[in-house]
Amino acid sequence: MEQMKNNCTGMESKLADLLLDPESVPAKVQSHVAECDRCRAELEELRATMALLDAWEGPEPSPYFLTRMDARLREERAAAPQGWLERLRARFAYGPATHVRPLAAMALTIMLLVGGGTYLAVTDWDQMPPPQGQAAVVHDLQLLDSNAQLLDQLASISDTDENGD
Repeated sequence: MEQMKNNCTGMESKLADLLLDPESVPAKVQSHVAECDRCRAELEELRATMALLDAWEGPEPSPYFLTRMDARLREERAAAPQGWLERLRARFAYGPATHVRPLAAMALTIMLLVGGGTYLAVTDWDQMPPPQGQAAVVHDLQLLDSNAQLLDQLASISDTDENGD
């Protein structure tokens, strides 16, 4: 009995596959269902449930549903809301959506412009503007000179390390 209990673990998902597409289920699962009373009973319950679902027919919608829905919406639009918050809510809920789109597009455009400008202003803080009176050639020569000074300093440090050892 213990061996049969261990074989039944995980069979729930395979039973659904066996019910819907029996050819795709491995022979091992089919032989287990043929031998196991509990799994066979579960498969029969699934078949009975599927047969009931196949036989069920949904109720027909009322032919006057849309007419009554339109009348109810007209009543809600015509009713005067109590306060300013209710009027605003009713305008967004029952009013046309076309007046909101241009406002939303304009607000999004302003947010993008302000956000982009802020981003550019923040990222320019770290960068120093190049000096105005200095040519690019002079700047390059100054960089080479500072590199030469650095190399001289490194060479003197390495000489003192060699002499100190």
